[in-house]
Amino acid sequence: MDKIKDTTNDVRSLVREKTYNARLAFTSWSDFKAWLQVPKSNGGIHRWSNEDLDPTPAEKRNWRWPRRLLWNYVIFYWALSFGNWTLGSTMIGIGLNWYQAILVIFLSQVISSLAQFAAARVGSTYHIGFPVVARSVFGMWGALYYCGARAALAIIWYGVQLYAGSALVGNMLRAIFGHAYSDIPNHIPKSVGITTAGMLAFFLFWLAHMPFTFLRPYHLKWFFNVKTCIMIPCVFGLFIFCMANTRGQIGLRHLEQKSGVSATSGLGWYFVYAINSGMGNTATLITNSADLSRWSTTRWGAMWSQLLTNPIAVTLSASMGILSTAAINNAWDLELWNQWDLLDAIMDRYWSGSTRFACLLVAFGWSVSILGTNVAANMIPFGSDSTLLFPKYLTIPRGQFLVELLGFAICPWKILASASVFTTFLAGYGLFMASVVAIMTCDYFLLTRGNVFLSHAYDPSSSNRHYYYTRGWNIQAIIAYLCGVALPFPGFVGTLGASVSVPAQRLGNLGWMLSFTVSFVMYYGICKVWPTQNQKMVKRMGLRFEEMADREVMVVAGEVEEYGMGDVEMSVEGEGRREKGGAFGGEKGMRTAVNSSGM
Repeated sequence: MDKIKDTTNDVRSLVREKTYNARLAFTSWSDFKAWLQVPKSNGGIHRWSNEDLDPTPAEKRNWRWPRRLLWNYVIFYWALSFGNWTLGSTMIGIGLNWYQAILVIFLSQVISSLAQFAAARVGSTYHIGFPVVARSVFGMWGALYYCGARAALAIIWYGVQLYAGSALVGNMLRAIFGHAYSDIPNHIPKSVGITTAGMLAFFLFWLAHMPFTFLRPYHLKWFFNVKTCIMIPCVFGLFIFCMANTRGQIGLRHLEQKSGVSATSGLGWYFVYAINSGMGNTATLITNSADLSRWSTTRWGAMWSQLLTNPIAVTLSASMGILSTAAINNAWDLELWNQWDLLDAIMDRYWSGSTRFACLLVAFGWSVSILGTNVAANMIPFGSDSTLLFPKYLTIPRGQFLVELLGFAICPWKILASASVFTTFLAGYGLFMASVVAIMTCDYFLLTRGNVFLSHAYDPSSSNRHYYYTRGWNIQAIIAYLCGVALPFPGFVGTLGASVSVPAQRLGNLGWMLSFTVSFVMYYGICKVWPTQNQKMVKRMGLRFEEMADREVMVVAGEVEEYGMGDVEMSVEGEGRREKGGAFGGEKGMRTAVNSSGM
């Protein structure tokens, strides 16, 4: 409770500060322009740095695992993973039977967790997010493409998740107001793809996201704690109802008849395709790992927690989803898989005050679950990417507020109602992000031995010997990226309606795993023959694994001077302060010394 009170006080202080600044901004044109710009990063003099692009300072690294009972990352990943109720229906839709679906889900999540385990390391060690990691790997200008692509997809997924959550808000409104809500006259044309009642539910769920746009991840520990406490009884409660109502008659024989796969009808390819589909469920979180792990107090906190939590939570919730909806479908002769349709079916069958109240509680729990997932998987990453794309004007909170507006503006109900090909594209976009994660992982663990030169990640000049690469682009990484995308791409196009060969379809079915493997191997092979300047320097300097994270580095918010091969030293002119943890700036006239990470 004390933590919630502290967060509430912080929010109130922040609101008062922002309100005062907004009023001051409209007193003159110069004040308005100054208000639009982000305050310079502790005396920084260029557009390549701001508060949220800089490494996270020690006082803001408050996510822990394990420490007493403050298992923040365990709770966080459980909260994200335990809501995968409909993943099992996806597997059965592919053609697997119920026990094959459960096995595939577990295997896909183990692979996904291993990828997240690796991707989170750089963030928890150097306390930097995806945009700065992208600069160190793809180049100072090349990073703009990868962050821009991720930001564009985050906008669309944010809107789609808003629309999904609004269905649960509709359940709540129906449970509270009954026919007064469900019989609201519709004044919106059918071609739009949403009704007046649906628009009301969407607006309310959209509005519920608004307070979170003002918060950074280190403010949100309490929310994910609350989310976990709310959703666990909701999920188990819905499962118990389905089992009790049907007396455990799940109808697995009926469910198996819906499976299109037998042991002799190409099970292998279906199995691989299903694993790839299961990984697509967490592809966003793999890419976003550094944005979440940068707030960790230790190097391992964000890694082991999700590796142990994610496979269990996803498999358990998806299994409960399969068994619950299969039982109801068998007993009530329905064809439904998502939780909002299930809640509507329950209220249709048992229209009583107690049933409606129970459905209200369950719908509230699920809506909180989707809200939390939307914040973690889309809102925070977009806010992070926007700081790289427009560092002079956008911080993480400003970026989150922008995606809140854009999520409404794209009219996700229209996309889902009329563009099935587009939604298929969204479901397969993990193909493109897999190559990005592969190159980052290979570069960090094998080629640069976990060494990131922080100050150079903020230096766009051609004298930047580490990350300027070829005019700001890492050509080796581009080649590996294109190779990783090229092989499964024809099969991916086939899912959008084009006619492609069977081999192309099967390569497309390999999707994420094929793209990751090809890019990883290609990048490693290319760089062994044709290493980047940064890789050559790391080798000549003889740095051990993550040695730069243990050294005291002179971090600059401006220019970077030369340093010797045996010692990494960068002079600072201007403002600075000595701080452990990779943050810029402070007392005027001092040199800035930074230890990138503490254990």
